Amino acid sequence: MPIEPSLLSSLTWFAHIARHRSFTKAAAEMEVTRAALSQHLKGLEERLGVRLLNRTTRDMSLTDEGQRLLDVLQPALTAVERAVSELGEAHEEPSGLIRMNSSRIAARLLIEPYLGELLGRYPKLRLELVMNDGLSNIVADGMDAGLRLGGSLDEHMVAVPVTPPIEMAVVGSPAYFERYGLPESPADLMRHNCLAYRFTSSGTLDRWSFTSPDAEGCTVVFDPRGSAVFNDDENMLNAALQGVGLIKYLDICIRQHLADGRLVRVLASWCRPFPGFYLYVASRAQMPAKVRALMDFLVERREQLAMDGHRP
Repeated sequence: MPIEPSLLSSLTWFAHIARHRSFTKAAAEMEVTRAALSQHLKGLEERLGVRLLNRTTRDMSLTDEGQRLLDVLQPALTAVERAVSELGEAHEEPSGLIRMNSSRIAARLLIEPYLGELLGRYPKLRLELVMNDGLSNIVADGMDAGLRLGGSLDEHMVAVPVTPPIEMAVVGSPAYFERYGLPESPADLMRHNCLAYRFTSSGTLDRWSFTSPDAEGCTVVFDPRGSAVFNDDENMLNAALQGVGLIKYLDICIRQHLADGRLVRVLASWCRPFPGFYLYVASRAQMPAKVRALMDFLVERREQLAMDGHRP
């Protein structure tokens, strides 16, 4: 049968008295009166039907029964005190395992390049990355946090932007455009080899959406039909770099390829910015230090990404 909570309290009082061999010292440590401690001990002995302490006006000693009980209680109470202390320390120094759900592209952009820096700064942290391109319920899945595009987040989640606003970029290699020419509007894409991406979670193809650069801002949706379909963004990017065809990709992920001329962007005026990636958690209340550390670290990376985006 489970022990009554009141009995646990009395056992704790007894352990403190026995450890000090003094009502006075135990009462001072626990900030209660000597009379209250004496009453707790008396009640415990009556409930157990045994004497735990031999006491006179000057001396105190454990009975055999009291010593046996203390031998069991002391390691257990020490373990509990240590656990409570570690929980308190966890709020001061980031430590422990962070389980985070992320899309593959978010992990490649925001986690993989900085993993050594993150774990070097917080050596007591451990990170478990669970890749899932579909939106994850982090509470139901037992996750501490998730990384997703802002437009796909549940409104009940607490979300912090970890990238600046981003755009979808239609890109191809210089060799491809030299052979097939540059499209000047989404309608011109009908004569180009547009490579498609299939979402693993839903099985649907990613449609290319554009907004006209004029004042009306009409939306144009294009279904890519080309010589290849991918469900991995890195494979799709490699195909574009080889000159196979055009792809639609997050501009923040291909800055270096655009800067060094391996890819050329087209239809930029038709692509408007939208909220970037967010780190989302279930609640701000009593946020563990480990999650707060991860959030602060990624916000630092956001500032760096914003600076890099404005450099020529």
